[in-house]
Amino acid sequence: MRKIDLKRTKGRHHQGGNQRFMWITGVVLGLLVGFSAHAKKDIMTLEQIVTAHYVGSSVVSSDGQLTAYTLVKPRTPYEDEDGSHYVELHVVDKQGNSRPFITGEVSVSSVQWSPDGQSIYYRAKRNDDKYTSIYRIPVDGGESVKVISHKNNISSFSLNSEGDKLVFVAKPEKDKSEKKLEKKGFKAEVYEEDIQFNHAYQVNLNNLEDEPVQLNIDEHILSVQFHPGKDHVLLRTTPTPHIDDNYTSSEYGIYQIDGERIQAFKTEGKLGEAEWSPNGKYVAMIGAEDKHDPASGRLFVGRSGNGKMTEYVKDYAGHVKAIEWLSDSQLAYMGHIGTSSEVSVINLDTEKVDNRLPLGKAVLSNFDVSEDGKTMVATVGHADHPREVYSVNNGDLKRLSHSNPWLENIAMPKQASIKYTARDGLELEGILVYPINYTKNQRYPLIMMVHGGPEAHISNEWLDRYAYPIKHAAGNGFAVFLPNYRGSTGRGVEFSKKGQADYAGGEFNDLVDAITHLSDEGIVDKARVGITGGSYGGYASAWAATALSEHFAASVMFVGIANQLSKFGTTDIPKEMYNVHARNYPWDKWMWMLERSPIYHTDKAQTPLLIMHGKNDTRVHPAQSMELYRYIKTRTDTPVRLVYYPGEGHGNRKAAAQLDYAKRLMRWMNFYLKGENKGQQIPPYDLDHQAQLKKDAEDNDAEASF
Repeated sequence: MRKIDLKRTKGRHHQGGNQRFMWITGVVLGLLVGFSAHAKKDIMTLEQIVTAHYVGSSVVSSDGQLTAYTLVKPRTPYEDEDGSHYVELHVVDKQGNSRPFITGEVSVSSVQWSPDGQSIYYRAKRNDDKYTSIYRIPVDGGESVKVISHKNNISSFSLNSEGDKLVFVAKPEKDKSEKKLEKKGFKAEVYEEDIQFNHAYQVNLNNLEDEPVQLNIDEHILSVQFHPGKDHVLLRTTPTPHIDDNYTSSEYGIYQIDGERIQAFKTEGKLGEAEWSPNGKYVAMIGAEDKHDPASGRLFVGRSGNGKMTEYVKDYAGHVKAIEWLSDSQLAYMGHIGTSSEVSVINLDTEKVDNRLPLGKAVLSNFDVSEDGKTMVATVGHADHPREVYSVNNGDLKRLSHSNPWLENIAMPKQASIKYTARDGLELEGILVYPINYTKNQRYPLIMMVHGGPEAHISNEWLDRYAYPIKHAAGNGFAVFLPNYRGSTGRGVEFSKKGQADYAGGEFNDLVDAITHLSDEGIVDKARVGITGGSYGGYASAWAATALSEHFAASVMFVGIANQLSKFGTTDIPKEMYNVHARNYPWDKWMWMLERSPIYHTDKAQTPLLIMHGKNDTRVHPAQSMELYRYIKTRTDTPVRLVYYPGEGHGNRKAAAQLDYAKRLMRWMNFYLKGENKGQQIPPYDLDHQAQLKKDAEDNDAEASF
């Protein structure tokens, strides 16, 4: 801040000096107050990161007057019992007046408006429910009423246009004799053969005393959507319930309500959502270019009468993420390009594309439109707040929900989308988060946070979560970089295929090239670079700690790949791995697979490595982490630690496990990148959970007595 010499100012301007003195004093005091107010902004804590609320989805009513949305509220570590996040139901009007409808210890999902707009249907397990059921709550007042329950969890449902029929998806009733046999010790599991199929069941809402009728379909059903005017349903099915078939072998088809398929839509590769046109003449769907396309992101429209498929907006520069019909011939789509998103409308008759929300204004995760196509709402994330409900009107955005008012007191670091060039000339993008109170030409320690997939991408929105404690790191003197390396989505199919058949090749060299760029820019200290990521990002972190160890001073690997040979034999997605990643089977290239495995390079491991993994992970088996830990522990003196999370799978879902992860991650980075080791070789293995539990209990007792 520029200093002002009050005495010299007063001496030069004697007349009116007192007034000028008072004015200048006021200006200075105002600047100081403003500076003090900014200085009082808090650094975001890890507890705040894992407990921040966010909007899960938003659905507008048929007349466009109200929007129902789900609000995700994680449990409070040390205070709540362990469990999944709570999900509430709220409703907001066009002016931003929000009302809570279903709150507390609930988990609401699959929110749908009734055709008349008078009620909201949703899935939940409430009161004494043994399984997830379907409920209905009136918009104008009244309690929730259970519409239908089943002898197993209901996974999805759809209402017809008249509101008198419903079809839901669920597994059949569990065999009661199984529990009796388990008590007698008969617990054998037949791998991949004893899993149950999902079935579709029809319900007559005018006579709920009738038992649901199962549709006669001999396939695994993933989703259901009623025809807008007929007793037909659009189903997405797979030949088996295996997740690999979901990725590689699913298809959409039109079925009569008795279960007979009358039309199939032939596609290849991964599939996303699908939507009937208002007149039922078309079915729009998000699909893949071919079976080797890593992600669904192409826009197709199929004719319901003959199944003919037409691809629109060919060679799209990004990936289509969501679709909504505005009329029988106008289809809106939300596309992600680079680190932002856009909404456009294509006219099927003229194939003309009209942009409704320009690229760069916001990052949308989903959107919805009213029945007349005139009202659009979206779930939008921003660098300064998690996802909220917004209205979208002629390119303008209006925020409707405010879920975390406490964020006004949090110091927000500068966050920017940047571009850099890889060593082979390929232009790349990523998100750079500067340290709080960043000073130009001062070099900072860097934490590189690498996304998984690799068929995913980072957008310029709210990115903080337990595995990405970005604002906490920025507030503690770190720069953070999140790269969209080759193989990422958001830049078209060709770019997303660039890492195929080249495990750990150009894709991970891109990470080193990012360090070089940030160092050349004078931002990063190359001697203090850490890396972390989960799944494929965990693979990158393991590769960085072994084959590329000279570039990284610390690494935290989460649910990551250590051995490409054993990964293929222990994962639940072997076909997907072949189609869109390796493009080779292990027996085609034994040595190549081994050489592209971090365990092969553990003799080079000089980077302290913290490994964390969910014990119930079926995507990347926890043995992957054990292998890497054992190799490094046996071959080197490099610090390495392995932490398992019981009950967690391919990512931590519960708040306590998330907080534990975030604490261990940041302690590792502080220890090795900021010199907080105090002469020790490795941080203590335990955390201060017991002390924090005791402190919270004492604080609660003190608050209660007060």
